[in-house]
Amino acid sequence: FSTALTYLKYLGFHSAVITTISKKGDIILGGLFSLHDMVEEQSLPFTSQFNFRTFRWMQTMIFAIEEINKEEKLLPNVTVGYKIYDSCSTPHQALKAAMELMGGEKSSEVGEKSHRSSTCNESVPLVIGDGGSTQSLVVARFLGVFTVPQISYFSSCACLSDKKQFPAFLRTMPSDFFQVDALVQLVKHFSWTWVGVIAGDDAYGRGGANIFANEVCRTVMNTSMNIFFCELIQQAEISSIISVIRLSGAKVILVFAVEHDAATLFDEVQRCDALWLASEAWSTASVLSTPEKYHHILQGTVGFAIQQASIPGLRDFLLRLNPSRSDARTDPFLVSFWEEVFHCTLGAQTESREKEGESKPPCSGEEDLGNVTNIYSDVSQLRISYNVYKAVYAVAYALKAMKSCVKGEGPFFQRSCADPDVIQPWQVRLHQVRYLNSFASEIKFDENGDPAAMYDLVNWQMNPNGELKFINIGKFDGMTGDIKQKLYIHEDIILWNGNRTRVPSSVCSTICPPGTRKAMRPNFPVCCYDCVACTAGKISNLSDAIECAQCPPEFWSNAERTTCIPKRVEFLSFRDTMGITLVAISFIGSFSTCIVVLIFFCKRTTPIVKANNSALSFLLLFSLTLCFLCSLTFIGQPSKWSCMLRHTAFGISFVLCISCVLGKTLVVLVAFNAKLPGSNVIKWFGPSQQKAIIAICTITQVLICTVWLLVAPPAPRQLMPREEDFIILLCDEGSYIAFALVLSYIGLLAVLCLLLAFLARKLPDSFNEARLITFSMLIFCAVWIAFIPAYISSPGKYATVTEVFAILASSYGLLGCIFAPKCYMILLRPEKNTRKHLMSKAPSGKF
Repeated sequence: FSTALTYLKYLGFHSAVITTISKKGDIILGGLFSLHDMVEEQSLPFTSQFNFRTFRWMQTMIFAIEEINKEEKLLPNVTVGYKIYDSCSTPHQALKAAMELMGGEKSSEVGEKSHRSSTCNESVPLVIGDGGSTQSLVVARFLGVFTVPQISYFSSCACLSDKKQFPAFLRTMPSDFFQVDALVQLVKHFSWTWVGVIAGDDAYGRGGANIFANEVCRTVMNTSMNIFFCELIQQAEISSIISVIRLSGAKVILVFAVEHDAATLFDEVQRCDALWLASEAWSTASVLSTPEKYHHILQGTVGFAIQQASIPGLRDFLLRLNPSRSDARTDPFLVSFWEEVFHCTLGAQTESREKEGESKPPCSGEEDLGNVTNIYSDVSQLRISYNVYKAVYAVAYALKAMKSCVKGEGPFFQRSCADPDVIQPWQVRLHQVRYLNSFASEIKFDENGDPAAMYDLVNWQMNPNGELKFINIGKFDGMTGDIKQKLYIHEDIILWNGNRTRVPSSVCSTICPPGTRKAMRPNFPVCCYDCVACTAGKISNLSDAIECAQCPPEFWSNAERTTCIPKRVEFLSFRDTMGITLVAISFIGSFSTCIVVLIFFCKRTTPIVKANNSALSFLLLFSLTLCFLCSLTFIGQPSKWSCMLRHTAFGISFVLCISCVLGKTLVVLVAFNAKLPGSNVIKWFGPSQQKAIIAICTITQVLICTVWLLVAPPAPRQLMPREEDFIILLCDEGSYIAFALVLSYIGLLAVLCLLLAFLARKLPDSFNEARLITFSMLIFCAVWIAFIPAYISSPGKYATVTEVFAILASSYGLLGCIFAPKCYMILLRPEKNTRKHLMSKAPSGKF
């Protein structure tokens, strides 16, 4: 111990004289309170500012000690004394005070029966304090080396729960772990998913802010910013913080800082449309609620505060102070306190203050504290004071347990008890304390030295007198296992910036309505996203959907993308424009064919009709009519029978047609190639033989179609493209081989007919029909050769349109090329419709 103190002195921790107040007793309790917010050092121009609130805490410790001594119930025949130091809100001053409590520093000590001349004072077995987490970290490390119990009343940093680093540290202030849990539950309760965090640049602020950020990362909430600042922050940095607040878009901002750091922030943040969440360090701070300049900023603030209590007799004890009596000699802090309260200079201090240029009126010392309303005398919000009160009584109960220990049942080696007359610090078993105080609250510590976490939820409301008041609107019980029962909020009495009904909204992104999904923004937290409409064919029927659901193949999304509806069925319908057009073209072709039949029937005795084999011509016209009409079977909703009919009717009709053309071509070719008049060759191609050729060719196609229908008949089939909003209803060929055979057989006859007609094109005759057949077959072949790639590449119903177009185009080609010139001669050149004219000329080589 001596070596450690010598080393600390060598480092410079012995230069300043520390002010203390003490009272002798059988057991001396140490105390650390930050009575001054700034440290008086000769090398720095700072002046100290007396803290009324901390002075009340110190007086509460003295009150509790005197109450214990007076009642003599807890510790009979034992007088508890105290030795209290001012830690001046800085870690190194707190360490100096702790060193003195351990008997290693000189002090400016004033008290009853004090020993100023001693250079090594008697050490204390236990220390109550310090208030700030930063100071307690330093003190706890120092006291932990010597296993001196330390019980803090205001240090909430979660890091202090680490028993490996701070084995002797306890507190009556809940850990920030519980406070953060309460804040997270509060944020979740009001659905705030985008919360800004501003924290003090110290152990309390950084520790709490980091825990809060880690906790919200486990939920859908996120922090929009994490900013750390200190009390001595520059104006430029404050302006930067304000800019970040505005750019973040957060409407709820948590300030995790001690009251003086928070005051520094709010001095500059005069215009900020946000709801402030207060950490317990400033949630009931009068230094922020009293000045009117903060009212318009902090009205509506919500925060958690430790539980309060009304301590009987404390107010009278606080008002007992009077420097005109002996209090000034026993309390060295009284003079500073009195001068701060009444803004005057006491007695001997007047002359020195005048020399320093300060002009304050003198004090008589007879002023009445009861006539002054300030933080010190305000006992309406006894929260930290209650913690101090509980800490003193916890020590008393621990000492009582030591005094009442029965030999053979003690907690130490061989079940021994501690010597009640010589108390060693490590023998004070504070962590085993458990008692029910006069306020019906159970006081106990867990394995980390932390108390039960109980918080009041307070709301800063403006009363009719223009004063900010702390209104209890709920509570948080950290010891409850059920998460739903941890937080209770009475929402009806909350005032949100003067509005009782409108709960502020703080979200990075609004709720995505049904029909949309979340699209995460790059480099942003998970709660920041854009609402993107579901793509066609997908839906979302819930709000804030992460993904859109794919509709089943036979369904499609509606316009709002909220439900799946049956896809529309698409086929070549009689009601479509394309269907109506094709039907019209088909009927026109059929009608035109019927007109030709009528013309030929009326002119059946004329040479041109006789010369072109009228029987085959009528049969050819009949087959052309069937070709025109079979195109109608391709239009309309496909069914089992219509699918079988359309392909067989098409195949048989066209084979009949081409067979007739082939028969006509063979007759022409054989007739004009007979070498001798009266040759018997022509008899093999008479009318009966021609009909037989036509019948054989047609029956062959009929057999192919019959086998096709028996083995793999065409049938309706639905095509359901994923990326389209319709179902294509078409006729599946059933057997592609059979379909290919049907087309190939038609093509074979057409090519054969074209070849024969080409060979007969220059035969002598005034009206050579072979030329007309050649042209018709050229058109026919060209149409069907172009049909194959067009049919394969056409999607959906357009494949059917392509097939119908090919049927109609080839039919018109046959009708026009073979019969149009004949009708022209019959109707417009009747003078050429004579036997003489037909037999008079050789072929001219022109059409």
